[in-house]
Amino acid sequence: MNNFSQASVGMLVAEQPLRAAVFDRYGIDFCCGGKQTLEAACLATAHDIQLVIADIENADRTASDTDSSENWLNASLSDLVDHIENTHHVYLKAELPRLEALAEKVARVHGQKEPRLLKVAAIFADMSQAIRLHTENEEAVLFPFIRQLESKKQPLSGACKTKTSLVASPIHKLEAEHNDAGLALMQMRELTDQYTTPDFACQSWQALAAGLAHLDQDLRTHIHKENTLLFPKARAKELQMV
Repeated sequence: MNNFSQASVGMLVAEQPLRAAVFDRYGIDFCCGGKQTLEAACLATAHDIQLVIADIENADRTASDTDSSENWLNASLSDLVDHIENTHHVYLKAELPRLEALAEKVARVHGQKEPRLLKVAAIFADMSQAIRLHTENEEAVLFPFIRQLESKKQPLSGACKTKTSLVASPIHKLEAEHNDAGLALMQMRELTDQYTTPDFACQSWQALAAGLAHLDQDLRTHIHKENTLLFPKARAKELQMV
């Protein structure tokens, strides 16, 4: 894509995942804010768009040299769903309870000295519960329907009768929940000074910061794949079947 400035930041990352690191350095949201153009994102974050584009081009050259990044832009709906479940959902099912318990422990031990840890624990507990329900709903309702949608050779009877989208409403709800998760991540980044710890932090505190940093990165990548790739592809496929 030559016109970087008018491309959405989400699609730029979809085309070349190594660009996500560039956006992270500039504080540009490519998951929940992935629909905004690069020009709009640079204006919102007060960055020189030419400098950002130069870094994107450098990342592209690195990707060309290493050829090590995964690209899901042309994946089928079923492959995308399988990947999200087997990679990101499996990771969340293991990490959310571990980090929630660790956050509660660190807040209990160090919260009086560092009150921000109490807020981190509370925010994480709420986010964890919401994400668990979110992923359960995806696996029980939307993902099976998307798999069925891709396997269909004939128009969908329900959509034909009602003339309405069967995926639009659940996707709209899921995107709103993505925004809530993105806000929670932003709050935790601010409360932890970008997941750093003081010199006197114990090993549990350090482990919590490292775990939260990794979860932040994985969850934003997860949300990006759904918002930028899976959901638009599902909407487009349904329109073809009506």
